[in-house]
Amino acid sequence: MPTENPILPNTCFVRLNTVQTYAIPELAHEKLDALNPLRHLIDCSPIQDVKPTTETKSNIDSDTQITEGDQEDEEILRGSKKSKSELLSVLPHQHFSESDGVLDLTFSLSLNKHLQGGKEPQVSIRLIVDAAPGCGGIAWPAGQILSSYLTQTYQTTTSLSNKTIIELGSGTGLVGLIAGKLDPLCTTYITDQAPLLDIMRKNVLLNVLEDNVKAVELNWGEPVPSTVPSKPDIILAADCVYFEPAFPLLVQTLADLSDPSTLILFCYKKRRKADKRFFSLLKKKFTWAEVMDDPNRGIYNREAITLLSLRKIPEKNQVEKRK
Repeated sequence: MPTENPILPNTCFVRLNTVQTYAIPELAHEKLDALNPLRHLIDCSPIQDVKPTTETKSNIDSDTQITEGDQEDEEILRGSKKSKSELLSVLPHQHFSESDGVLDLTFSLSLNKHLQGGKEPQVSIRLIVDAAPGCGGIAWPAGQILSSYLTQTYQTTTSLSNKTIIELGSGTGLVGLIAGKLDPLCTTYITDQAPLLDIMRKNVLLNVLEDNVKAVELNWGEPVPSTVPSKPDIILAADCVYFEPAFPLLVQTLADLSDPSTLILFCYKKRRKADKRFFSLLKKKFTWAEVMDDPNRGIYNREAITLLSLRKIPEKNQVEKRK
């Protein structure tokens, strides 16, 4: 039977059964997060010819810690955190059907609940969710928060018209699908690695958005393929900061895709101290500021989730900054 509120059945929550350290000097002493599989480096394997820093363990060591924030995310997604977390109050209403693996999410288009004769305008998205290709196939809170912000900010039918939008690390495609649903005159590209293309394409069809939403393979750090337009008007990214070896790849792809006029909306959850290294790389090519006009900001900030607006630094200024 369908269940209310739990986003996914228990079988969709996976743990890595191996822990590996990669041949990167600064990372030799760190274990990978146990909760977050390597969605954007699915085909990446440990470097086998560097003896001092390559290690594979058959099981997660007892001292490997899952962060408190990750545990809470999992509890929220399971529906067992209902009374303890304010975050549920700002997530969309959701209904998961175990029979077909489809998650229905309903987002409010206005904070004024007295519009249209007391009915609140809404937009709904249907998602096939599947943890088989990794947790990219799950609708995590950061993506829902960014989607909610889009519905509040771009709710008029002309706000996104004729704009080109790219979502990075799309997973299920939720954020890009919301953009496509808000304005049929925008063109949105939801992107991720090859193992997630199938679920993204199915979700495009499920929401009847094939006219203006395209699912495309894009690997961070590689040359941007011809199927993905460069210099879009908007780039969307949610929950893309979690695997340290991917930090420079993500920054490079953001830089390759954007110019100083591109608006980048970047929603992330702080999980590890190593996240600071991502921002150390990011500041060489981008400036950023926290998005302050989201009325839900105070609630999700308390859950270590932040929504940022990024802008690329002009190339000449990047050179001067490095001197």
